[in-house]
Amino acid sequence: MTTSPGAADRVVEGPTPKHAQLREILRRTVESELPPGAAIPSERELAERYGVSRLTVRSAIGKLVEEGLLTRVRGKGTFTANRRMELQLYLMSFTDDMRRRGLVPTTEVLGTTTEVPPTPNRTALGLAEGERAYRLRRLRRADGVPLAVERGWYHAGRVPGLFDLDLTASLYTQLATRYGIRFDDARQTVWAESADRETARLLGIRTGGPLLVFRRVSRVRGAPVEDMTSWYRGDHYQVTMQLDRNSPDFGHLARHGGTR
Repeated sequence: MTTSPGAADRVVEGPTPKHAQLREILRRTVESELPPGAAIPSERELAERYGVSRLTVRSAIGKLVEEGLLTRVRGKGTFTANRRMELQLYLMSFTDDMRRRGLVPTTEVLGTTTEVPPTPNRTALGLAEGERAYRLRRLRRADGVPLAVERGWYHAGRVPGLFDLDLTASLYTQLATRYGIRFDDARQTVWAESADRETARLLGIRTGGPLLVFRRVSRVRGAPVEDMTSWYRGDHYQVTMQLDRNSPDFGHLARHGGTR
């Protein structure tokens, strides 16, 4: 960032709140001078440079974080946000997807249990009432940045001993190796959601921050094996779909006002 503010980049007394003035100054600087992933000066440095309080700086930065222009990394500082990644709508593991992008994927296992799933998940997996399933919860990172929380269910009868696998590695690769399972069909539902306190804590974002949520029921030869819901950071991802007027999806989106 520039070492001293010019005439157009000063915070002055007036009808526009100082935090709003500073926010626009920072926005212009980020968009015109800084590449993705660049660190911005500390709150103290910005307060001294623009002659405002640290509370004013915190407010301005907080708004830009909410907008996805900046991102905070706990213990490291605030950085310009990387360009949003395209979420793939085909069957590919998180590990393979991140490696394809040139990023280093890591996985933290948050919990494993064997229990009777709620009715929607039991129905999706084709389980009998009272039948138990494997429940797996994981946090996925790329280059150390938390990107997604996964909470899902697996049909225990089709993947016995699932928890004996290395759950920090690519599960799809291990399912193929150990069980001969290569998913050939899936039904996926996508929606937007605000982060609850627990998910926000895991992803390092504010409670109420934007999330893209994907629920995917994956099958092999028509038999459901996986019912996985993934919460992705809305400031790091976007979804793009190619539609044409003859596509069934186009008509569905048009009826729901989604063609914008």
